Amino acid sequence: MVGNPGSILEGRVTMRMKAVLLLVICMLEPIHVMGGGARPKSVNVGALLTLNSIIGRAVKPSIEAAISDVNADSSVLPGTRLNLVLHDTNCSGFLGTIDALQLMEKDVALAIGPQSSGIAHVISDVVNELHVPLLSLATDPTLTALQYPYFVRVTQSDYFQMYAIADLIDHYGWKDVIAIFVDDDYGRNAISVLGDALAQKRAKISYKAALSPGASVSEITDLLVQVNLMGPRVYVVHLNPDSGLALFSVAKSLAMMTLGYVWVATDWLPSVLDASEPMDHDKMNLLEGVLALRHHIPSSDRKKALVSRWKNLKYTGNRSINSYTFYAYDSVWLAAHALDSFFHNGGNLTFSTDPRLSMLKGSRLNLTSLRIFQGGGELLHLLLATNYTGLAGQYQFDSQKNLVYPTLDILNIVGTGSRRIGFWSNTSGLSVVAPENLKSHNRTFSEQKLYSVIWPGQTTKQPRGWVFPNNGRELRIAVPNRVSFQDFVSKSKDPPGVQGYCIDVFEAAISLLPYAVPHTYVLYGNGKRNPTYNNIVNDVAQNKYDAAVGDITITTNRTRIVEFTQPFLDSGLVIVAPVKRTTSTAWAFMKPFTLEMWAVTGVFFILVGAVVWTLEHRLNSEFRGSPRQQIMTILWFSLSTMFFAHRENTVSTLGRLVLIIWLFVVLVINSSYTASLTSILTVQQLTSGIRGLDSLIASGDRIGIQDGSFARNYLINELNIAASRIVTLKDENDYALALERGPRNGGVAAIVDELPYIEVFLANVDCLYDIMGQEFTKSGWGFVFQRDSPLAVDLSTAILTLSENGNLQRIHDKWLSNSVCSDQSDETVETRLSLQSFWGLFLIMGVACFVAIVCFFCKVIGQYCKFNKEDTVDEIEPSVRPRPALRLSSFRELMVFVDRKEDEVKEILRSKKSMVRRGGIDSVSNGQPLDSPT
Repeated sequence: MVGNPGSILEGRVTMRMKAVLLLVICMLEPIHVMGGGARPKSVNVGALLTLNSIIGRAVKPSIEAAISDVNADSSVLPGTRLNLVLHDTNCSGFLGTIDALQLMEKDVALAIGPQSSGIAHVISDVVNELHVPLLSLATDPTLTALQYPYFVRVTQSDYFQMYAIADLIDHYGWKDVIAIFVDDDYGRNAISVLGDALAQKRAKISYKAALSPGASVSEITDLLVQVNLMGPRVYVVHLNPDSGLALFSVAKSLAMMTLGYVWVATDWLPSVLDASEPMDHDKMNLLEGVLALRHHIPSSDRKKALVSRWKNLKYTGNRSINSYTFYAYDSVWLAAHALDSFFHNGGNLTFSTDPRLSMLKGSRLNLTSLRIFQGGGELLHLLLATNYTGLAGQYQFDSQKNLVYPTLDILNIVGTGSRRIGFWSNTSGLSVVAPENLKSHNRTFSEQKLYSVIWPGQTTKQPRGWVFPNNGRELRIAVPNRVSFQDFVSKSKDPPGVQGYCIDVFEAAISLLPYAVPHTYVLYGNGKRNPTYNNIVNDVAQNKYDAAVGDITITTNRTRIVEFTQPFLDSGLVIVAPVKRTTSTAWAFMKPFTLEMWAVTGVFFILVGAVVWTLEHRLNSEFRGSPRQQIMTILWFSLSTMFFAHRENTVSTLGRLVLIIWLFVVLVINSSYTASLTSILTVQQLTSGIRGLDSLIASGDRIGIQDGSFARNYLINELNIAASRIVTLKDENDYALALERGPRNGGVAAIVDELPYIEVFLANVDCLYDIMGQEFTKSGWGFVFQRDSPLAVDLSTAILTLSENGNLQRIHDKWLSNSVCSDQSDETVETRLSLQSFWGLFLIMGVACFVAIVCFFCKVIGQYCKFNKEDTVDEIEPSVRPRPALRLSSFRELMVFVDRKEDEVKEILRSKKSMVRRGGIDSVSNGQPLDSPT
């Protein structure tokens, strides 16, 4: 029977609507549970541990005790119990992976562990896929938040431990260390960080000695014998706690726990010692003098309470305790607080099938049973946001999911146990004060130091940390094969194949070292010309040679790539130029002053004579007479003051003032003239205009330098001298020939070279040349070693010893001549005096003359005004014939008035005053004529 099509369509629509409604109800049901569901009665918390290990035996009872304490505390997770699901990874990456998968089948909300870095790498991929937070005790610094988002480290990363070791190495001044480590992720990755940390302190890992995780005693012995043949004596040991002590047992048998050795162990060693109960004295004697780092656990009442009840815990197994015990205990409480917040925010334990695993449904591995924790992301966020203070300190995570404020104890292991000598944190560095008690802004320098250490061999003296390698390899030393100045270093037919001042100094210094240094010399250069010294230094820096010995100057650029010893000879660039002893000439007396100085001096002699004559003419009869006589008086008086032989007396105040100042000027001029003339007659004069560095640069003449010297780069780069002006000279003969020719005949005006070479050169040229000016660089010669070489430090001490006991000077006297030119002065400089040296005196003299003349004419004009006040009054002198009226209206009349005697003018003025008082004379029509000379 065929039904109604409309009824059939309506029935189908109704069925579809019911199906959609059922689907919506199914989707809404879990959302409803997540939004306001009740807290679960239990939560599975997983634990992945290597139970049969030192850390596993310390962590397992701690986790179990924490689970019990959380379940007994009603303030945390009320109504919910934590259920521990424990799996043993058996210290195997393969079995650990299987255990992790089995653990995830139990729908755990989070997991604690593992302590193995290798297993943590594998398990982190699993928890990332299933969104299960992993609270790990692994310290591998490469377990980062970027690669493993669900990995949360609840202990301190080895990143900080390696930087603490670098600070420790730097504190004691060591530069080379040997790293002994287990060859797995835990060991390799930490030592890689150590290399970076040491590089920031200008130190390095000289050799990385890797041990397999299950290394036998014979393998350990072979490795220690190998590293013992090397130079560094500072060993950083980063091994597994369960097998690391075997290394120290072998080191003890090889006498490597004695004087001169330094052992620094990471936190694995304190973990072993802290877990030993009771204390094993044999272990302590084995480790005497070792430095070790341990995670810092601050003292607190809660910590003491856990330690006091540790022995009474009901959980079976070894009850050893170390720093990981407290981290594991705190991890459970950290998880409990995060879960409490998770449930408080309405979270629910909901797991769903991983769609990417559904494709493996037919596999016998049953991987489809692994489900994704839907609330894993939110729980992870709550874990990272938790700020919780536990037994191990504050739990707060930075952006890299590392604990903030990492802190380490620095221990010194002695026979009776371990003693803490200081602390390290990433905020305060090394300190003897615990970081929780140390405010960074109140730190003092003394608080940065560590307490004293008892080193291997029961000594408190700090080891040097380095000896010369006893591996049968000789030190390869580059020696310049010079063709000039061979007294410093040169090739020799006799052993050791080289000779010279530098070689003797080096051999004397080597003999003072407390250890033997086998070495061989290798000539550098073809013997036809001096080698380029920058190339020698670069080859040492590139490890082509172990060192370089010779006349090598210490410069700034070179110190950036190699290590120099203490300078054994002072050096610096100087200028040498020709000198010639001149004979006296008939005009030698004119040389002390320049022409300008002579001219100005002569002008002032005439000027002062004229000024004094003007000031004395009206008062002093010795300065009066006929015009010819007065001119002679001016000349005689001015010139005679040069010898202080003037016979004329000065009576005016202004004249005496001018004369006193002038006599002082003459005294200075006479003294300077005498000194300059003496110098000219006794000191050699330069044949060129080179008087020092400034005149050399300004001259534009060619400059000679030694072949291979750094002086070329210095002149071009530092003094901006054109390269075309610089001439390279091969040897001493080229020096003399170039200076003899001079710049105009294909030679040079001067030579720039280091002082030791110039002193040797000048000792053999019969005083024909001399040093111009002073050294314009200050440096020295040193021996070259590779960067941060300890041998450079020891040799520097030996060089200082040679200097103090006088042997360095005796070697100098043996090879280098001290003869100097007997009639050559220390400096040959221009001795002619110019006006620039005396313009101040002439200025004072000129001002004095000007002021005196102004005062004189002011006085004269005043008298003139009084004299001519009454136009109608004539002065009549009985003894003189009648004169015309005194009407001075012209400059000539004023000069005539000035020429009159002072006494005569005063007498006329007195006569006028008397006539005015009598009132008997109205006018003077006939008086003494003013133009009559006296």
